[in-house]
Amino acid sequence: MTYAPPRFDDRVPVRVNLYSDTQTKPSLAMKQAMMEAEVGDEQHGADPTVWALCDRMAALLGKEAAMFLPSGTMCNEVAILTQCRAGDEILAHHTAHIATAEGGAPWALAGVQVSSLNGDRGVFSADTLAATVRPVSRYSPAQRMVEVEQTANLGGGAIWPLATLNEVAATAHAHGMVTHMDGARLMNAVVAAGVPAAEMAAGFDTVWLDFTKGLGAPLGAVLAGSAEFIDAAWRWKQRLGGSLRQGGICAAACLYALDHNVDRLADDHDNARVLARSLAQIEGLSLELPETNLVFFDTRGVGLTAQELATRVRAAGVLISVMGQYRARACTHLDVTTPQVMEAASAIRDVVLG
Repeated sequence: MTYAPPRFDDRVPVRVNLYSDTQTKPSLAMKQAMMEAEVGDEQHGADPTVWALCDRMAALLGKEAAMFLPSGTMCNEVAILTQCRAGDEILAHHTAHIATAEGGAPWALAGVQVSSLNGDRGVFSADTLAATVRPVSRYSPAQRMVEVEQTANLGGGAIWPLATLNEVAATAHAHGMVTHMDGARLMNAVVAAGVPAAEMAAGFDTVWLDFTKGLGAPLGAVLAGSAEFIDAAWRWKQRLGGSLRQGGICAAACLYALDHNVDRLADDHDNARVLARSLAQIEGLSLELPETNLVFFDTRGVGLTAQELATRVRAAGVLISVMGQYRARACTHLDVTTPQVMEAASAIRDVVLG
């Protein structure tokens, strides 16, 4: 078994990359902002561009303080390591990124277990959470954290309703648990729902935003919370190798993204709906209606596994991702135009119809 990614096969040029919004590349203007960034030693608090980003993000997310980290996964793990102890339990949806896509990091790094909650499209209710709470006992792990993912990736890019977020957070706090929001695609939810980020995150002790997805930066995420939490989290940032030097070069890309790439997320949502309408016309494909920029579809009705479909459309220059035996995903983003979306739909139709 190999854990390293395969070398990318470039024998057939990629014309439409719907694999993920992580595939976005910095624009020329973003690169220019990075080149012109004022920098210093971030690890010693001497990088003004990193400080500018953290101050802006703390305000955007409605928290006291923030820290710049290389990735969203590191944000999740720093939040867990700072707020949990070995043997604790985290309650999260069974499709949550921390449970399915971080290499078992909560177990391996923090020694905590993630227990699964059910709910439609990656969203669980306060009642479901309350039913999972146990009486405090030395025989059971301490239920320490409740985690949500906004938007819910494996839930089809679904948006947690504000009322549900607030009810879940209130229930968690009432039972003495801290709350954490994985905000990888938080701004997609903000744009689609018209609810400010600070309002969505108000009930959550910690929250982070990823800049490498629809916001188009090459790397970087910002974790926010109380000043006391961020101060304590710096030890884990140091331990995990997340402390940087001239990090302002990358922070500048994130600042550019906040200025230029937030409102345009609505274009990605529009393109996702265009793609979904086109795919819905292909007999046998079963569609999940997109709420944001993720389009999930089931391939069993066309006699192909998701991997077989992905392999065949790759030969036509279109990249999609495989999320299960018969579940495929297409992700719209700033590097994909409406004509490209239509080209991808046509390629998928041609493969299905033979």
